[in-house]
Amino acid sequence: MDNRDLHGELQRLLVRIDLLATRMQRLQDENRSLRQQHEQMATERAQLLAKQEQARSRVEAMISRLKSLEQHT
Repeated sequence: MDNRDLHGELQRLLVRIDLLATRMQRLQDENRSLRQQHEQMATERAQLLAKQEQARSRVEAMISRLKSLEQHT
């Protein structure tokens, strides 16, 4: 291999390294974004489960009151 071949190969490797570095940065950014979305969705899920539990409790309380009213009539 002469100097020109080595120089050309080195240039190709540098271009490839730059492309890989760019891709890695994009994937890291995407990964960070997905982790944030996952965190937000987990928080939202917890809030929805809490609301569901509150609604269930209210419905059960209403049913109990209605049964109580039925027994007194």
